[in-house]
Amino acid sequence: MVDKERDETEAPTFLSAAAEVARLMDLDNAASVPEDQRARHLAHAVRKPLLERISLPEEFFPTLMTAAVYDPDPSFCRWFIEPAVYVFGRRRVMTALLNYAQTGTDTEQAGARRAWYCAHVPLRADRSPAYAPGGRRDPALDESHDVVDKWLEHAASRSSRRERGSPPRS
Repeated sequence: MVDKERDETEAPTFLSAAAEVARLMDLDNAASVPEDQRARHLAHAVRKPLLERISLPEEFFPTLMTAAVYDPDPSFCRWFIEPAVYVFGRRRVMTALLNYAQTGTDTEQAGARRAWYCAHVPLRADRSPAYAPGGRRDPALDESHDVVDKWLEHAASRSSRRERGSPPRS
């Protein structure tokens, strides 16, 4: 993730994040889509192909996390979180979201809170071949109780600061 000192204006946009996921998937074909609809179009184009993959190259992980965090719609950020959970594991996804929540810009912190809910997606064989019968998956990839505890501690300290009238920690 980026340095917490970074200005919000230097941050990626949802469009740039969705375009990067589409580029990595070789699905960068939204030139004719109006710009105000392009990000959602790209997100929709990559959703199914992402879920159909048992594995993804490592370069996809930060790109999926950025797209999820910058997606302004809490219902749709799941389109990036779900394949990341299936391929890279719930623990790693939750750890990345916790990092955004603790050290990210205001936009990233808000996006991490929206995406956190989606990181609890149930893992089902009918949603991804990564969980097909007979598949082997290290359970440690999805063990996340300690990360959830850290998230709750962070949320409690954030709430406590707000109640005291202290500005949020950046």
